[in-house]
Amino acid sequence: MILRPDTYAHWRNSIIESTLNDGREEAPAEKLLHSIWQHQRLTRERMETVDGLPFTVLHPGFHNHSAGPDFLNTVVQWSNGSVITGDVEIDPCPADWRNHNHEHNPFYKDVILHVVWNTDRPFSHSIPTACLRPFLDAPLFELSFWLERHPVTPPSSVCGLCAPSFRILHPDTRRELLAQAALVRLESKARRIEARARQTGWTHALYEVMFRALGYKHNSWPMQRIAELIPTLQSTPLPGATETFHIHSRLLGISGLLPPELPRIESASDYYVRRIWDYWWKERHIFSETILPRSVWRLQGLRPANHPHRRLALASNWLSDSEWIGKLEKWFTNTQPKARNLPESLLEILQAPEDPFWRNHYSLFSRASQKPQPLLGRARTTDIAVNAVIPWFWIRAIRGDNRKLKAHAEELYFSWPQAEDNSLLRLARLRLLNNMPRRKLAGAAIQQGLLQILQDFCSRSNSICQGCRFHEGLQALAHRYPQTPDNQNDCKNRDTTRGYYRTHI
Repeated sequence: MILRPDTYAHWRNSIIESTLNDGREEAPAEKLLHSIWQHQRLTRERMETVDGLPFTVLHPGFHNHSAGPDFLNTVVQWSNGSVITGDVEIDPCPADWRNHNHEHNPFYKDVILHVVWNTDRPFSHSIPTACLRPFLDAPLFELSFWLERHPVTPPSSVCGLCAPSFRILHPDTRRELLAQAALVRLESKARRIEARARQTGWTHALYEVMFRALGYKHNSWPMQRIAELIPTLQSTPLPGATETFHIHSRLLGISGLLPPELPRIESASDYYVRRIWDYWWKERHIFSETILPRSVWRLQGLRPANHPHRRLALASNWLSDSEWIGKLEKWFTNTQPKARNLPESLLEILQAPEDPFWRNHYSLFSRASQKPQPLLGRARTTDIAVNAVIPWFWIRAIRGDNRKLKAHAEELYFSWPQAEDNSLLRLARLRLLNNMPRRKLAGAAIQQGLLQILQDFCSRSNSICQGCRFHEGLQALAHRYPQTPDNQNDCKNRDTTRGYYRTHI
């Protein structure tokens, strides 16, 4: 049987026709609007705002999957030649700006353009506004057919100028460059710990950086502030029989996260809060000047397991264990870098004993969950290792002039498996490595190296790499050490860069 030459085209057209008839021309999904903007499926040479101000999009920015505007670091050139960099928010209609309270949200203070689907009525807006509908470069049904089925493939324009050079660079040279950037990041974190150790001592400096890691990106600063108050909290004696719980009550008290009034005891959560208050109300006057305002905490958008109530419950176990630092030091000296269970071995030291309440609660006021949840998981253990524990031991080894322990810390660093992906790492892979899959990165240290390049170079430039010198040096390296068919296979699985890691990239 011989197919007609237009068989596939006929099938495809039937799908397009069904898309055309489904009514989405008048109300496209916001996800589709994002794809249209990201891929710039617009008549770009004649774009203008609703007020008639022409503009050109030099770079659409980077799709933001966290809180805040939909696209970050967009570059726009106005008709007078001025070029500005800022954020873009995309909504179906102009009224959504006020309906969603964007004008009072500090996350949206850098928005330079509000992009909407269409507007058919006059409106007052302090932000320049542009409509997509009049400027589509193809019918909406056709754009919907392609973009809604292929939304994850970024346009090539979002890759940085250095991406082509990274792609053709000899693998050994690429690994060495990323490893060097990773060591720079390790030293940067370690020097910060050292600066605090001069003021507070090594133990307290470790507590500060670990508390900060527990806060993750949303609550790192209030968690660090609580760590800074540990000497004040420890200045008043604790009854030994309930030491961990008592420390937890103090941490929750100064956090400002306890309710202003006691709840009626109707559930396990209410009973637990009442027990906390039985300790806290007797001594809150002692610490009244140290209580944090509740406004410093960001609780919206958190994963339930990351709630500060749980993080402080874990930290109270660290503070109540007088041998905890010694256990950590023993782990460091006895752990083999090539061990397959590095995160699990550290987790044994950092994890708290199972608590009847926190085993099934995500916060003081949440309902009990059916699935048990440990206070610390493997992913957060990796973050603590690369951001706190390893840098602390590394800088202590340098201060003690112990080259053996310094090398041991670096071996652990380069042997540690990958951390969880996040928006910054996705951006780094997109900009620097042409959207290389996460699985091809060697481990946590190489991720740190990418983040360091992002911080040192990408953050100092804009989305079109204006004024960035990193790609120039990378081009020279790629010209001097190119990847060729003859040497590409020879480089696979070869231990390089001091033998610390084995990688695919």
